[in-house]
Amino acid sequence: MHHPSAIYPFTAIVNQEKMKRALILNAIDPAIGGVLIRGERGTAKSTAARALAALLPKIRAVADCPFNCNPDIPALMCDNCRARLERGEVLPVVEKPTPFVDLPVSATEDRVVGTLDIEQAIKRGERHFEPGVLAAANRGILYVDEINLLDDHVVDILLDAAAMGVNIVEREGISFSHPAQFILVGTMNPEEGDLRPQLLDRFGLSVDIVGVHVPEDRVEIIRRRLEFEKDPDAFYEKWRPQEEALSRQIVEARRRLPLVSYTDEDLFYIASLTSEFQVDGHRADITILKAARAHAAFEGRTHITKRDILLAAQLALPHRLKRQPFQDTSALEYELERRLRELEDEEESRPEQETPTETTTSSEQEAPREDTPPPHEPEAEKKVRPQVMPQHPRRA
Repeated sequence: MHHPSAIYPFTAIVNQEKMKRALILNAIDPAIGGVLIRGERGTAKSTAARALAALLPKIRAVADCPFNCNPDIPALMCDNCRARLERGEVLPVVEKPTPFVDLPVSATEDRVVGTLDIEQAIKRGERHFEPGVLAAANRGILYVDEINLLDDHVVDILLDAAAMGVNIVEREGISFSHPAQFILVGTMNPEEGDLRPQLLDRFGLSVDIVGVHVPEDRVEIIRRRLEFEKDPDAFYEKWRPQEEALSRQIVEARRRLPLVSYTDEDLFYIASLTSEFQVDGHRADITILKAARAHAAFEGRTHITKRDILLAAQLALPHRLKRQPFQDTSALEYELERRLRELEDEEESRPEQETPTETTTSSEQEAPREDTPPPHEPEAEKKVRPQVMPQHPRRA
């Protein structure tokens, strides 16, 4: 794990549990399709995105490849690296931090996808490709602040690449492709205009966040921020055990993800939720399943539960509801919260039965304060706050 001291630690962010959960689930399974964070200024949106990139483990990449190709998986390589392998070359390997790419609002299509030099291709028969932002972001995080102000066509391209995991550039019958597997994090202030519904639906998850209004929590935010500004290195050292524990938990969840199973009953439960809330299309259903599997993997399980599904629905449904003007999503949020509480009440009233073994590391057990208890919260806490991710409960 590589952590520049100038970046605020992810686990030190106070509250904003849904935002942290959405980011962590995407880190476990980038195929979820990114996250749109909507909220007023000063609610730690960009802080959280940068902190997540610093939290993630280093990647093994082909040293001289602009696309951060994975040297261990030829199927996920760019055309150049694959051709070199076929010629029998031994590709040089380097370990580097998880990329974090900040896309400016003024970005053009060519800047994003890269460009093919047609003249060189015609004259010399060589495909010369000038990499763009999608190349730099491969296997990392692509962050777009004020994504609602970005050209719709460019947003479409970003979402296409995020969904497919590959960028294909074609000009005059010549094409070049390279892997583009990244976590797309878009942030925006809804007061400055919203995204079109078609674009909203393309984001895997979304979170509407507001400022923290509990005085004790606001005081804690001020304390931590001032402490960080005074000495970033010392502040990071204080949070290192929680950061490293969460980083390990994400790595373990990635390994466990392919093993996470689901039943037909789970699929019917997801479909009944999306039907009940009149969600068009099938993206929401597929996203809920992916996010539920990632959440189960994060908690150390190899099967999903209704709780995983409801927690995933909280993030996958709000931006996909058919909204009338001035209608908000509070009714949906209230209903999902109510079902989570009911579910946990049922679990409490059941006689004790065998539960799956959870993975906990020694650092998770030692972690002080609020950010990294073991993956299972105490039942009493879960009952009060069903929406909170397991490793980030608030202080009692």
